[in-house]
Parts: sequence; structure tokens; C-alpha cells
Amino acid sequence: MAEGRLIQHHGEAIVLRTWPFHEADLLVSLFTREQGKVKGVARHAMRSRRRFGGALEPATHVRASYAERPKQDLARLDAFEIVWSPLTGPVDYLRTAGLQLVVEVLEEAMPDGAPEDAVFRLALTVLAAMQEGRVWLPVTYFCLWMNRLMGWMPELGHCAVCGLDLRGETVWWSAMGDGVTCYDDRRTGSLGLSAASVVEGLAMFRSPLGALAEGEWPAVRAADLRAFAVGTLERHLERRLMSARVLGR
Repeated sequence: MAEGRLIQHHGEAIVLRTWPFHEADLLVSLFTREQGKVKGVARHAMRSRRRFGGALEPATHVRASYAERPKQDLARLDAFEIVWSPLTGPVDYLRTAGLQLVVEVLEEAMPDGAPEDAVFRLALTVLAAMQEGRVWLPVTYFCLWMNRLMGWMPELGHCAVCGLDLRGETVWWSAMGDGVTCYDDRRTGSLGLSAASVVEGLAMFRSPLGALAEGEWPAVRAADLRAFAVGTLERHLERRLMSARVLGR
């Protein structure tokens, strides 16, 4: 392969974020199915909507055409075709915050150029499942599964300090340490995760999202499980997820 030759790519991607770049260009972060996270420049995207239109909205599922040159950090984005857009559903506050949480986690957790098909499929499933009034289950499911797929999900059945069997008991977790503990070994500032919520979490690992969605999921259901999943993500990402703060308001 000659150095400097453009390599063309065509494939599925999720738009994560855009930034103004130069005069009328946009810098775009994509999570692609075949190459993982890719950053590229959409030339004149702020001036002309012909090639991209609404396809640059974060959380949009697209078929992307782009070109890369070896040893260059930024791809040249040529055209996007919308497969699914978040704008097809009601743009209410809660749903918007949930969609933003998914793309923020992907942006922060996924390394450049590392394809993760299981994460890509999870994201598509969760984004499509978020509808008006049905956000809490998809968000909780996504955060739990991201921890599992990234290798960050602790074992919930035993105390990480003394080894006590915690099955059927409330467990305690802290943003300052790995694993869960019993009451006696809980760390300063630990939060409880009820036995019922542990059962809910285990069910999410055994069942597809569609099967779980048959029941009602108000904000109070498994709220401690959602806090645990978000807190575990933030511990390993070493940053606070701003969209999670917005979602919790």
C-alpha cells in the first residue's frame, strides 16, 4: 500500500459528538461498527446540508462514507445516510438526556480504532428502545451491560473484603473501591444496593431488553441499581458523566 493513499470506508456508525472546526466545517466523532471510534471532518457541513442534513445529530444511526489516509488522525467524511434518527420520536427532556448518556459513555469509554461489535449492538438496541416515558429501563440496562462488556462489573454475591456470602442480602458499594462489601466492611460513603435490585440486575444479564420492557419501569424502580451502574462507570472512566446528572434532576 503506497503511503498517502486514501482508503475508502462504507459502513454503519453512530454519531457521538460534533464540534465547530475551521470556518464552516464540523469535527465529528463516530462509533463505527467496523473500526470502532473514528474522528473525521465534515467539510462545509455548517454551510450546506446537502450531504449530511440531519445525519449529524448525536445518537443518529447512519451509513457513513468516509476516507482515511495512513498516519493521519482525521478522516474525510464524505456522506451520511440516515438509518435511524432520534428526531423521529418526541424530543422530550427525559428522552434527550437518556440518549445523551448513551453517546457520552461511548465517547468516553471506547478507544479510537478498536471495533466492539457487542457494544455497537447494545447501543443500537438501547437507543431504539428509548421512547417517551420509557427511558429508565433502557438507561439502566445500558449502563449495567457497558460495565460488563468493558470488564468493570464486580461480582455481587460475596464481600470483596471478607468473602461473606451476600446472596439475598443488601450489598454495599463505593466509588472509591472495587467490588461490593457486607455491612461491616463497608467503606466510608458507601451506598446500599438492595437484594431486590441485585435480582433485577441479574435478570438484565439473562434477558433481552425487549422481554424486560413488558413491565412498568418508573424512575423509582431499581433506582439504586442505576446509581450503582453509573457510579461504576464513572469510577473507571475517572470522570463524572454530565448527562447522568441531567437525567437525575
